Amino acid sequence: MRKVFFAGFILAGLLSWAVGALTAAPSLFEEVPVYSPSASSNAPPAAATLLNTNVPTGTAANPGGYVPDDKYKLHIGDTISFQIVEDKDAPRSLVVTDSGELDVPYIGRAQAAGKTCKQLADELKVQLEKEYYYRATVIIALDAANKFCGRVYVWGQVRNPGPIDLSPDETLTAGKAIIRAGGFAEFARETKVKIIRSTGAKNGGKQIFELNISEILDKGETEKDLALMPDDYIIVPSRLINF
Repeated sequence: MRKVFFAGFILAGLLSWAVGALTAAPSLFEEVPVYSPSASSNAPPAAATLLNTNVPTGTAANPGGYVPDDKYKLHIGDTISFQIVEDKDAPRSLVVTDSGELDVPYIGRAQAAGKTCKQLADELKVQLEKEYYYRATVIIALDAANKFCGRVYVWGQVRNPGPIDLSPDETLTAGKAIIRAGGFAEFARETKVKIIRSTGAKNGGKQIFELNISEILDKGETEKDLALMPDDYIIVPSRLINF
């Protein structure tokens, strides 16, 4: 009888200790939350969202970070690179011809002189998408600028007669050309300077302008000056009576 009582007493003690242990450490049996892809509350942000937080919606990235030039205007003799990204071909080298045009793939002759690379690319994109492409990404970049676009010729009563090179980066006028030719010689007739220009007609047509360079240079009436073109001739005559 004593043994049974003693065993019951020990069993009761063990049960009391177990209950106390469970009360002191409930975290041992708490449920560990498990990540579920279908649970939107537990799902982490998509990687794409993290990577593109600074990219506006609908913004197309420029190929290779290329930014088209919208400042420099193309001139005769300039060399450009032309590429249609969708073709996956290497850029082609094209030269602006004497007529100011480019021979563009698919399109043919296109006017380029006087336009920036951006303007030209935008225009060609529209033409290509009309007939050949659903989408055409046109890249045009200046490879080499032509620093020489022709000559004008100054003859007659100037100190240094002869040809003067024209640069595409400046507008050379008759007054400036005479200054560059060393100015008037002693017996120059400054009020009757002639500029002779070919019209390009098959019959050899010409335009003749007469300028009073004295008003332009001495009186500052620059609005009366004339911008020169390649192959213009400036003729400075002599005074009829020299004294």
